[in-house]
Amino acid sequence: MFITTNAIVLSKLRFRDNDLIVKCYTQKQGVVSYLLKGVLSSKKSNKKVAYFQPLSQLQLNTDYKPNRSLQYIKDIKTDFLYASLHTNILKSAIVMFLAEVLSHALQEEEQNDSLYSYIQTTLQWLDTNDSYSNFHLLFLIQLTKYLGFYPDQTDMETALCFNLYDGEFQEESISKYNVSGENLTLLKQLLGTSFDDLDSIKINAKQRQSFLALILVYFELHLGNFKKPKSLQILNDVFN
Repeated sequence: MFITTNAIVLSKLRFRDNDLIVKCYTQKQGVVSYLLKGVLSSKKSNKKVAYFQPLSQLQLNTDYKPNRSLQYIKDIKTDFLYASLHTNILKSAIVMFLAEVLSHALQEEEQNDSLYSYIQTTLQWLDTNDSYSNFHLLFLIQLTKYLGFYPDQTDMETALCFNLYDGEFQEESISKYNVSGENLTLLKQLLGTSFDDLDSIKINAKQRQSFLALILVYFELHLGNFKKPKSLQILNDVFN
């Protein structure tokens, strides 16, 4: 059957000599992988490849068959044309990193409008805003709402630590997964802010890297197949 859906590009992989496998998070069907046959064989076909930059927002007309592991794309359009996401070096580093995180974290093969809308709108925010050095930190924390392990804030105000394993604030440190000090303070700040107020949070590169490492451990503890992104070092170097 033919399906038209919006989609966000997660990854692409060369297959054989001239084919490409593209993994997308789609609005109507969750995670779907597509085979683009012969797309690398000519300059004319290479125009199609340009659509599939990391986290590009597309509209796909597809020939979908439920029992097929690789689907086929009949037609491609840009759903939202980024102004800076793929040309600004700092934003490009964030995009590369988040694409890898999402590729590992998103496994659903079903429709989830709220999750799709969250990713779509926050990427558009990143594209159009200039205060974004902490964007990826808030993006990952808010993403946990949709993945099922958003921090329980019941005792946040009085807590002396946050337990990564249990996902809750606690009065005393009783676990090797407990977070305290600067990272605890930053976690509380981020949980109480919005993307538009991100510029109010002032931290240096070392603090940013330390907190990001903490978030990635949180993802590893709650998502069985999650792997630390290979692009993490690039991201840290760019923002150092």
